[in-house]
Amino acid sequence: MIVISNPIEIVNEINIIHSLFEEGMELFHIRKPNYSKEELRLFLSKINSSYYSKLVLHQRHDLAEEFKIDRLHFTEKDRLAKPNRFQKPVRFLSTSVHSIEAFNGLTKAFDYAFLSPIYPSISKQNYVPTKNAFEEIKKRTNQNTKLIALGGVSVENIEEVLTNGFDDFALLGTIWNSKNPIENFKICQQIAHSF
Repeated sequence: MIVISNPIEIVNEINIIHSLFEEGMELFHIRKPNYSKEELRLFLSKINSSYYSKLVLHQRHDLAEEFKIDRLHFTEKDRLAKPNRFQKPVRFLSTSVHSIEAFNGLTKAFDYAFLSPIYPSISKQNYVPTKNAFEEIKKRTNQNTKLIALGGVSVENIEEVLTNGFDDFALLGTIWNSKNPIENFKICQQIAHSF
């Protein structure tokens, strides 16, 4: 189970992030598309350094070395624009796709990929699936890269995601649009651990 940051700053965000890690959050994707390099540097510096190995950077990849972060994420647009960037010195690479065909075409460089949206998005208005992901996943041929469900994943549908071919799922709106993000995380975690 992966958690993605809220794209914009929220009240008490760093404390919530630390609480999520204390509750067992395995990976935290930092997606702050409108942050300057300095804003992101300040944000990262507030996170306890003991968690840096569990952070994934979506933007400002040049900060990875400074913070000893060895996980980078590439949007579909970035991946297609610069196909030769995906060398390791970093240990883990992930990306985003919006079709099973794009997922099947990924190289072995990527450890996992988000396929979205699976359901109508909780955090992005009018971001809805154009195809049935559970039908599409039957065309999966790429077994080297883990397939992660993203988009509208919530307490109500985690079981459906995990029993229909996805390797894991990512949460954004379910956490950050909740009145109690920690409790929501714990419920999702319990469901995930039952599989």
